[in-house]
Amino acid sequence: MQNLADRAQRWGVSPGYHDVFGRWHVAPDGRIEEVINALAHGRSEPAREPQPQHIERAFQGDGSKVWGFAVQLYAVRSGRNWGIGDFADLRSVIAVAAQSGASAVGLNPLHALFLDRPEMASPYGPSSRNFLNPLYIAVDALPEFEDTAEFAARRAALRDKSLVDYAGVATLKLAALRRAYDRFRDTGSAERKADLLAFKAERGEALQRFACFEVLRRRFKSRPWWEWPQPWRAPDRATIEALMRSEAETCGFVDYLQWVADRQLAVCRDEARRRRLAIGLYLDVAVGVDPAGADAWSHQDAVMATLSVGAPPDEFNPAGQNWGLAPLNPHALIDNDFATLRALLASAMRYAGAVRLDHVMGLLRLYLIPAGAPATDGVYVRYPLEPQLAIIAQDSNRHRCTFIGEDLGTVPEGFREAAERWGVWSYRVMMFERGPNGDFKRPSDYPVEALAAFNTHDLPTFRSWITGRDLEIKRGIGVESGEDCDTRARAREALVRALQPYAGPNDGSSFAAAAGFLAATPSRLVMVAIDDLLDAEEQINIPSTAAEYPNWRRVLPVPVDRWSAQPTFRAVKAAFDYAGRSRSGD
Repeated sequence: MQNLADRAQRWGVSPGYHDVFGRWHVAPDGRIEEVINALAHGRSEPAREPQPQHIERAFQGDGSKVWGFAVQLYAVRSGRNWGIGDFADLRSVIAVAAQSGASAVGLNPLHALFLDRPEMASPYGPSSRNFLNPLYIAVDALPEFEDTAEFAARRAALRDKSLVDYAGVATLKLAALRRAYDRFRDTGSAERKADLLAFKAERGEALQRFACFEVLRRRFKSRPWWEWPQPWRAPDRATIEALMRSEAETCGFVDYLQWVADRQLAVCRDEARRRRLAIGLYLDVAVGVDPAGADAWSHQDAVMATLSVGAPPDEFNPAGQNWGLAPLNPHALIDNDFATLRALLASAMRYAGAVRLDHVMGLLRLYLIPAGAPATDGVYVRYPLEPQLAIIAQDSNRHRCTFIGEDLGTVPEGFREAAERWGVWSYRVMMFERGPNGDFKRPSDYPVEALAAFNTHDLPTFRSWITGRDLEIKRGIGVESGEDCDTRARAREALVRALQPYAGPNDGSSFAAAAGFLAATPSRLVMVAIDDLLDAEEQINIPSTAAEYPNWRRVLPVPVDRWSAQPTFRAVKAAFDYAGRSRSGD
């Protein structure tokens, strides 16, 4: 029998990988052969292994433990943006991180949403996970953009709002981008035009279909693709090519937007490396896609648009949860040699030193609900866990990118152990890390191969939680909070006890103390939300709400150029400095 390592190399499967800290993770031999056989399904030739992308890491000392802060990019306030945080703002964020000793900048999913319905703003309900949201483009950074007094006045008005006006931003930005594209098409440099052609060649048919989807969605007035007339519901390649010829200008504009977004985000990636952030950008990946979106239309064999991902009933949600996201087909994953998964990973890892997959337990099983049925009628569907973990390990090694699994909620028995064997980091949230008596676990109870954080985008900010403001907000909009004031009071007392060793005099309930607690864990990466560093009160998203609360719209209270001057920001930085987690940047 052929040597197992040779077979692994032949079929493009790595039995282990180097994580961002250079540590080698080896999978159990008994599983490697199973994975190789699964990945070889249907192949007549082995997969070709691309040359690994080298990212020079700039740790000082042993670099074993670091920290970073998480940012909702749309929420960044600055003196130059267009009412929404953009990739130029991200460069400013990276500069703050480098100057503060942070090693990572965490971001919300940057996936493409629906530009024709910009108020559908949740970054976790994308049209496509393989392309970017053009609203993050820094228009004023484009060499072909010509500013006008009208543009300046309109963006100043958008910038002054406390909530992102997505409709206003989309109208203004798309008008400016269309003018920039027209000028680029007429007078753009030969070098930039050649770069656009290279980008189109690199992204190939995937970009072609995405551009055609955008054209057709506008043609058919935003109706879901399954209501489109034939042959547009499932066009073949010849039909796609004919549409591209007849709609060359509109498809070209979509190509231009994706090219500009890609190049600007790549500049941010390179800026993080230049400033020697050990991890750099840390990107979030949604668990599924909108069934009416580009991915579901482009990959009807791989995406099950008639099913929705959700969660079964529990004590907090007796009716269950329906997230409205279409899952991948587990059989199609195997039949296409996991090409869909590889494309998804590459779309994030091309920019990132770390990625996090939302609801990572979906690699093993997903709770799926038929269209039109209540969440109580869903069932669990199993997925090929080990082969997917092998793909993740291989691509993590190829891109030198750490993979983090959001393993909160109901975790199937043995899942974390399997993920750990393949080098997937766990995701531990302090608000959930509590014992049966309600006491918070000790820092030493946290795992090493993990990201530790105080909260998530779906939870209250530190300030809101400690004051009980989140309970008031939920009561005011008629949302079940899951706890009453007495329960919160006991939890607050437990938190103060846990933070006491890390707090200054009369400072047992400060976020700096929470940062000190997290810094004391053995977990390799600690992430803190910029909202907590700036003492923001309103939380980013309240699950199970829509019109009741302005989800995904809050703008940060402090401009990015003043972040590091805020008292809590300075105190948190000092806590990480003291714990030895800070690394010099520039």
